Amino acid sequence: MAAVKRPLYIAGSGAVTPAGLNAPQTVAAIRAGLSAFEEMLLSEPLGATQVVARIRAHSRLRRTDGQWLVNMAARAIGEALRSGMRVSETTAILLAPPESFRNHPAYADIAPPDFLTAVMSATGQKFHAASRATDGGAAASIGLLERASELVEQQGVEQVLLGGVDSLVNDTDLARLGRAGRLKGADNAQGLVPGEAAAFVRLTRSPEGKAHVHAAIYGVGLAQEQDSVLSERYSQGRALLGALRDAVTGSGPSEPDIDFVISNSNGERYSGWEQLITRPRFYRTRREALATAFPAMTIGDIGAAGGALALMLAADSFVNDYAPGRTAVCELASENGLRAAAVMARMTRR
Repeated sequence: MAAVKRPLYIAGSGAVTPAGLNAPQTVAAIRAGLSAFEEMLLSEPLGATQVVARIRAHSRLRRTDGQWLVNMAARAIGEALRSGMRVSETTAILLAPPESFRNHPAYADIAPPDFLTAVMSATGQKFHAASRATDGGAAASIGLLERASELVEQQGVEQVLLGGVDSLVNDTDLARLGRAGRLKGADNAQGLVPGEAAAFVRLTRSPEGKAHVHAAIYGVGLAQEQDSVLSERYSQGRALLGALRDAVTGSGPSEPDIDFVISNSNGERYSGWEQLITRPRFYRTRREALATAFPAMTIGDIGAAGGALALMLAADSFVNDYAPGRTAVCELASENGLRAAAVMARMTRR
């Protein structure tokens, strides 16, 4: 996969995360370097605690794991939709829910094939028939950008809401990650902090409104890593390198143009090792420093929601003029080994 046929524009966004109940609150907290971490008492083993990043919400919204994910997604979708004037019937949703291999407890309430329907129903809106859900985590949602580009070129689809929803703050994932020694704790400084979130970006084929600055997506790359974090080997960075190289293929920005990175790296030793190997092989142009934003430092590992959140953060930094340059790359990794990269640039109009 390489450059999209024509630039896609991020015209709006929506989010609910441990750092904020909407997109502006979330990006402000990440920009300020705040932490939404807290200790949670576990039921197994009894009395143990775990550092998590959890959204504070009324218990009635969390009656079941499935209902909780649907409520999060519906809230973020509603915010993203209200950021523009187009109606929902001409809007397609491309959604990344929790990966199927995890046996997320939400799927005990809502079967994976029914998840997107449940989310759309919860919004109270009717969306375009081209709406789809895809398995594969944060990187898979970035891979959907090519599909989004095709949809907005078709008559009848005026915009795409691309995003994901996930929660690692559940007994199943906590037990799985704990057995693998992957959770951050007193005996593991290089572990992940489980988080939860829903994040969506609103994509259009041309800039909206009279604003002077816009955020555009120029290239996308996708590759499969054989040595995933679920294997017994450390990644040599082959898939991430391939995704990055594919993302800069075409007429858009190239490697020397990249000013900063947004990564969903979660603090695990595995992730740090992969980046350490990959970056010198891709970023060959001399730089004094390569500025990198790690949203997980504020909101933890948010799984499938991480792809759209990275796009949202890059777009916000361009539009609100705090980006450390005009070109960014979003680097996304999924647990199952999928790797993705998206090249974005700050566009100005006279």
